[in-house]
Amino acid sequence: MIWFTKWALRNKAAVILMIVLSLGLGALSYFTLPKEFLPAANNPMVTVIVMGQGTDADTMADQVTKPIEKAIGSVKGKKHVFSTSADGYTSVDISLDPSVDMKEAKAQVQEAVSGLQLPEGYSKPIVSQLNLDMIPLWQIALSFPNGINREDMEKIENEIVPTFQGISGVGNVSVYGKQQTQINVKLDKDKMSSYQIPVQALMGILQGKNLAVAVGEETIDDKKTNLKVIGQIEGKQELENIQIAPDVLLKDIASVEVSDSSSTFFTRVNGEEAVALLVFKESNANAVAIGKKVNETMKQVNKDYKSNIETSMIVSFSEFIVQSVDSMMESVLLGALFATIVIFFFLRHLRMTVITVISIPLSLGLTLFLLSQSGITLNVLTIGAVAVAVGRLVDDSIVVIENIFRKAQNGDFSKHVIVDATKEVASAITSSTLTTVAVFLPMGLVKSMQEILLPFALTITYALISSLLVALIVVPLMSSRLLKKGKLPSYKKPENYIRILNWCLSHKWAPLVLSFLIFVGAIGMYFVMPKGAEKAADKDVSITMVYPDDVPFTKVKDEVLQLETFIKEQSGVEKVSVFLGSNPEDAQFSQINSQNTGDFYVVMKSGANTQKFMEQIEKQKEKYSDAEIDAMFASIMGSGNSTITIDVVGNETEQLIQASEKVIDEVKGIDGVEKVTSNQEELKSVYDIVIDQEKANTEEVARQVQLLLNPFPIGTIKLEGKDTMVLLDSSINPTSEAELKDISVAVNQEIMPLSSIAKIEKSKKPTSVLRKDGNEYVRINIQVDPKKLSEISNEINLKTNDLTLPKGVSLETAGAASAQDDQFMELFQLMAVSIGLVYLIMVLTFKTLRAPLVILFTLPLAIIGAVLGLLISQTPVDIGSMIGALMLIGIVVTNAIVLLDRVRQNEETMPIREALLEAGATRFRPIIMTALATIFAMIPLLMGKEEMGSLVSKGLAVVVIGGLSVATLLTLVIIPVVYELFHFKKAKKQRLAEENTVSV
Repeated sequence: MIWFTKWALRNKAAVILMIVLSLGLGALSYFTLPKEFLPAANNPMVTVIVMGQGTDADTMADQVTKPIEKAIGSVKGKKHVFSTSADGYTSVDISLDPSVDMKEAKAQVQEAVSGLQLPEGYSKPIVSQLNLDMIPLWQIALSFPNGINREDMEKIENEIVPTFQGISGVGNVSVYGKQQTQINVKLDKDKMSSYQIPVQALMGILQGKNLAVAVGEETIDDKKTNLKVIGQIEGKQELENIQIAPDVLLKDIASVEVSDSSSTFFTRVNGEEAVALLVFKESNANAVAIGKKVNETMKQVNKDYKSNIETSMIVSFSEFIVQSVDSMMESVLLGALFATIVIFFFLRHLRMTVITVISIPLSLGLTLFLLSQSGITLNVLTIGAVAVAVGRLVDDSIVVIENIFRKAQNGDFSKHVIVDATKEVASAITSSTLTTVAVFLPMGLVKSMQEILLPFALTITYALISSLLVALIVVPLMSSRLLKKGKLPSYKKPENYIRILNWCLSHKWAPLVLSFLIFVGAIGMYFVMPKGAEKAADKDVSITMVYPDDVPFTKVKDEVLQLETFIKEQSGVEKVSVFLGSNPEDAQFSQINSQNTGDFYVVMKSGANTQKFMEQIEKQKEKYSDAEIDAMFASIMGSGNSTITIDVVGNETEQLIQASEKVIDEVKGIDGVEKVTSNQEELKSVYDIVIDQEKANTEEVARQVQLLLNPFPIGTIKLEGKDTMVLLDSSINPTSEAELKDISVAVNQEIMPLSSIAKIEKSKKPTSVLRKDGNEYVRINIQVDPKKLSEISNEINLKTNDLTLPKGVSLETAGAASAQDDQFMELFQLMAVSIGLVYLIMVLTFKTLRAPLVILFTLPLAIIGAVLGLLISQTPVDIGSMIGALMLIGIVVTNAIVLLDRVRQNEETMPIREALLEAGATRFRPIIMTALATIFAMIPLLMGKEEMGSLVSKGLAVVVIGGLSVATLLTLVIIPVVYELFHFKKAKKQRLAEENTVSV
């Protein structure tokens, strides 16, 4: 590696040009790199959703879910199949191995379900596969101060959507919550009865009125001609005047009304009817630049449509990206400043400090350029990686400049002296940098987080290699030019440290036993420490209001609007958006809600007391006894998940319910458990109409009852020149079992009550049926304190393991705790791989097995500091903490490498004890400087916001600061002690020879 230094000293002009280019390309890359919140990542799951309005959960399971599960049996890479069959819909989640090509998997699932022949009344299967690119970065409300109408919806579709679609970099724009104009024909049962017109006959009459049918091809006037029969109804009035029977028009027996689809779902913003525009960006586009254009377009739309349509931003992730990226860049700059202060404090020489600190902007410039060439975006994780590495960027330069300073105490800054000084440490800094890189690169192998961790690892790798090149090329060149003039401070040996080290070498058992006891204590503390979930939250609030399925939608709608009014009246609220009901458009995002679910997104004013607002919402729960209301901080990461799930799996429904009740009773009383729910808790009355097969055909009766109880589409008519759906509402809404029995059905051309051909059996059944890999199960959701996630999970496992369960019933734990355990296990495996790579690189450097083995003793020393740091700061162990522990493997060995490299050089001319003391004295200052520079550069992360990203968290900073602090102090003592112990015979022989020489 010294070749780089010699080349730089021979080619000063080329190096200066390279410095300018690095800074220029880095600045250009920063402003041109696409800015995102997170790197693109696929969710290893494909979801199939089928809608079936009015269909109960059991029927959905039998007629839809099971056929889908069977059809997808041959999908490659399939791990598990989870299905939810609920009232009105089925959702099947196919969990896949992360290594599978998700596009191919989705295509396989699409092909498998496309051939299914589902019964009439169900939607076509909707197949979706989510990834981070599919998150709409801008959600824009289009509200209607004068109420929504058909003309406004057409303006949105034909004028406003194309306007946003035309923005450069926008990939897609979709309208969420759009209302469809429809005509409802509501029958009057009394008038139908007086005219003796059965509903079944009316359906047949109306369905045939509005048709366009090709009836054949004939030769007319010597030319082939197509024949078509057309029956076209124009407008509401013509529909009302259709003759149903002699002297009976449709308007005589029914009311004809024009309405929209808000009876099943609606969207509101600040109390006004609204729809939402979901704006998606192209994969490589710059989210921040597009965000500015989106805001400009909104202003123009408000100007053009100010009387009828008003746009406002519900959520702008581009603004969040700017805030997060700026926060991270602030941490980078503060880290660089703190590192500079530390270096100046030790060197007490301005020019030496400038030479050292130049490695930060140069390394960052090269890193940004390499990121742009690698197709990696600028996001919270990549900038977070720079923030993590910024303290480490000056380490190599510190070692080089400090050695040049020591060698040139007499003022000799000749080319020969600078090359020799750099050569002395070149091997050590190269080895230490490569060991750190060896730790970070395998991060991309963590399967569950591969697409997230790989850009993070590559960014740190680019930064560290850049800093090594700067230390070997730029620092020696600048030293030769800038340090010739002026007086250097005198070099002083650390006498106190040398005395301590000498005593420890003479009394090895004392530091070794003490370190061992502290290490054992730290390991013990780790296993009893709580492992928590990160909780990334910003100031906005998300509220869900869920009602049981048996509560009428009209009541749900009224109470949701009441809560909306209360929220709007709160002083700290800037904007409130409401999404109520089951919107079919949700299926494209792999989700579907119960119709009785209301979602509120509340944007708080700057400086508002969000906690106080949430307490006020908590008090409102008493007013809505039927509803389950949850208020939480809105989280862009979705990382605040702290729900443990227990699946009670078996074949018999009754046994599953009994077992789930036992589990719920056991876990409810555990400290830290906030709420326990089960999908079996919500029961709904189900009436089974059992047909007497000798009296009637089951399929015919079922079809009639379905048409009588649900609005039935009978075709379209022209309304204001537009095709409009017509729904026939029989107005048969039984409110009791007696009314249900009296429903009239046609059997063998006779009208008779339902009770004459069937038995009505009432039962209570769950509103959802869950299946896992073909077996039914009950899911118990346990919401826990996120800071005690692992602790509570362990207690739950202990209590549930002692339960006596029915034969054939088993418990399977999943959710946040299970996912965390899987990630922790992968990271532990990665740590083992990293340690192996670090050891291999050190063996190649030192060309021996023993010296690298001594260096690995720094790792247990780092564990001591990491655990102490977490204990003192009361920070739970999360994924960020584990990433910090992984980083420590590469960081803490660097000091030991620098120390033992000097020892190995000294051993050529000195005894081991003398070599250790001299190396300790020589490397004491650079070791302390590099450690403190890294520690102080981490402080901004320690104080930063959690919204920066769950990986680059406070836990990561605590682990690195604590681990590096303790490891550095102990490395200066323990590593020399262990090294002499590993060479005990040779050292003893040298001491005896020295004593004999002295005695003679």
